[in-house]
Amino acid sequence: MTCMNAPVKSSPLGLTVLVLLHHRPLHPYGIQQLLKQWGKEQVVNVGQRAGLYRTIERLQAGGLITVRQTERDQQYPERTVYEVTDEGRAVTREWLEQMLAVPKAEFPVFPAALSNMLMLTPDEVAPILARRLERISAQRAGLERQNAEVPPGLPRITLIENEYLLAVLDAEERWLRGVLGDLRDGSLTWSPEMLAAFEDASESAPGEGAEASPPSSE
Repeated sequence: MTCMNAPVKSSPLGLTVLVLLHHRPLHPYGIQQLLKQWGKEQVVNVGQRAGLYRTIERLQAGGLITVRQTERDQQYPERTVYEVTDEGRAVTREWLEQMLAVPKAEFPVFPAALSNMLMLTPDEVAPILARRLERISAQRAGLERQNAEVPPGLPRITLIENEYLLAVLDAEERWLRGVLGDLRDGSLTWSPEMLAAFEDASESAPGEGAEASPPSSE
């Protein structure tokens, strides 16, 4: 009876590991080093080594990568070298096309916090968003410095993710400046009384599409 590998759920880290193994067979430490050298920590979560090992285990269990060899060296612990399989090559392309083409609901924390911002007052929110603006501006400046330090003639495609991140940061920075201006001039404001009045008005208004009452029989 043929044993079928369980399908592996796509993830940014899983895709990146597969792409690195297209480059050459690697052990987990080598993968981690390349992730840093190629600046992938900007776009994938590689902060915890355990997360990388779990991803490698999932890819191996799914038949997308396999053990090529085990390296032994007196200076280092035993290292398992992995390589991508033919199935892994096909899945890499499938995941990449899907992630590029289909926007995914990722539920980032900032929009979730914005949706509950009315729990604070406008005077409380303004300095909080000002602090975020400072951090966003610093992140953008850091990426710009990083781009300025690349060797001349480096193909644009190698830094395309930085280009996207800069566009996102620039858009958020401009949006934050606009919202802060609206908070300061009072064109964006709210209060418990204002929200309660809106809720009362909504509850007292007749519902749209409500069924008509049947005529009384007399």
